[in-house]
Amino acid sequence: MSVAIGQGITEKTMERFLLAVDTMGANQVGGGQTLLGTIKIAVLPIAKVFTMCFLGFLMASKYVNILPASGRKLLNGLVFSLLLPCLIFSQLGQAVTLQKMLEWWFIPVNVLLSSICGSLIGFIVASIVRPPYPFFKFSIVQIGIGNIGNVPLVLIAALCRDTSNPFGDSEKCSTDGTAYISFGQWVGAIILYTYVFNMLAPPPEGTFDIDEPNLPIKKPAKDAPMEQVPLLAQEEAPAEPDAPKRGKIKHVLVFLYDKLKLKQILQPPIIASILAMFLGAVPFLKQLIFTTDSPLFFFTDSCNILGEAMIPCILLALGGNLVDGPGSSKLGFRTTAAIIFGRLVLVPPTGLGIVMLADKLGFLPAGDKMFRFVLLLQHSMPTSVLSGAVANLRGCGREAAAVLFWVHIFAIFSMAGWIVLYLNILF
Repeated sequence: MSVAIGQGITEKTMERFLLAVDTMGANQVGGGQTLLGTIKIAVLPIAKVFTMCFLGFLMASKYVNILPASGRKLLNGLVFSLLLPCLIFSQLGQAVTLQKMLEWWFIPVNVLLSSICGSLIGFIVASIVRPPYPFFKFSIVQIGIGNIGNVPLVLIAALCRDTSNPFGDSEKCSTDGTAYISFGQWVGAIILYTYVFNMLAPPPEGTFDIDEPNLPIKKPAKDAPMEQVPLLAQEEAPAEPDAPKRGKIKHVLVFLYDKLKLKQILQPPIIASILAMFLGAVPFLKQLIFTTDSPLFFFTDSCNILGEAMIPCILLALGGNLVDGPGSSKLGFRTTAAIIFGRLVLVPPTGLGIVMLADKLGFLPAGDKMFRFVLLLQHSMPTSVLSGAVANLRGCGREAAAVLFWVHIFAIFSMAGWIVLYLNILF
C-alpha cells in the first residue's frame, strides 16, 4: 500500500514538473502571447517598412529610373501638403471628443517629453562623437525625433490583428490604439515643422555638400535679406484720431508674426490637426462630418483614402534616396553607429522612466494598458521617417536616408526586445 501511495505521489510530482516545463517552454509573455509571437509582432512592421523602402530604391535605380531626385522632392511636397493633412484630419477627427481630449492630455505631453529628452541625449552623444561639419544638429535630430505615426500604426494593426493578442478584443484593440497614436500626431507635426525644420536648416554656405575640411562653425551673413524693412517703412497715412493706436497694434502684430514664425508654423498638417480637434470636440459638427451616415462623411472618407497613401509614398521617396548606397553619406561609420545606439538603446529607458513616473503620479487612465503601451512605443521607435523627408527638403536627404536605413535594420532587434519587456511589465 505504501508503495502504491509512493507511486501516486511520484506520478503527481512528475505531472507538475512536466506542466512547469511545458509552461516555461511556451515562454508566454503579455497575456498569453508567446515570446516568438511577440518578436514576430515587433519584426513584421519594420520588415514592411524596409520592403517599401527597397521598392523605392529599385524605382530610383539606374535600371528602372522612374523616381529621380526631382520626382522624390515633388513626392515629399505632395505628402506634406496633402496626404499627411488628410490622414491626420480623418483619423483624429473621428477618434477625438472633448472628454477624450481631457482624458488623453498626457499623450501630447509624452510626445513633447520624448522629443526633449531624446534631443538632450542626442546633444550629449553628438558632443562626444563630434560628427563632421555641418551635421551636428542633424545628428541631434536623428536621435531625438522618433517615429510616432506610421510605424506605430502599422505595429498596432499587426498586433491587434492576431486574436491571441494580450489586449483582448481585436476590434477594440485596433480602435483604441489607432486613436491614441492619432491624437499624438498633431504635436509631432508641430515639432516637425518648427523644431526639426529649423534644426535642419542648411549651413551658412547654403548647402550640406561641403568638401573643404575645417570650415568654421558659423559665418556672418553679409547679404542677409531685410524682409522686415518694407513692413516697417510704410508711407504715412492721413492723420486720424486712432492712427497712433492702430500703428502700434500693427507694429506689435508684425513683431509677433516675425518672432513666432507663424507663416512657418501654420503649415497644412498643423492646420488639419487644429481643425480636426475643433470639429471633433463639438458634438454637432462631429456628427455632421465624421459619422458614417452623415451628409458630409464623403469628405472625411475621401481624406481617409488620400491619407492611406501617405505611408507608401513617403517610404518610396526615402527608399529612392538610397540609390547611391546606404554607405554613401558623409556622416561616417562612427557618427552613424552613435546615432543608432542613441536612438535605439539610450532613449527607450528614459521613456520607460517617464511613463512609470506618470503612472505613479496618477496622470494616466486607470487600467488602460493599451494607453500605456502606446506611450512606451512613442519612446522606442526608430528615427522618424517624416524627419527624413524634411531633411530631403532641406538638402541632406542622402544622409537622412542612410541613417534611416541602418536605424530600421537594427530596430528589428531592439524593438523586439523592448516590446517583450513592455508586455512583461504591463501584464
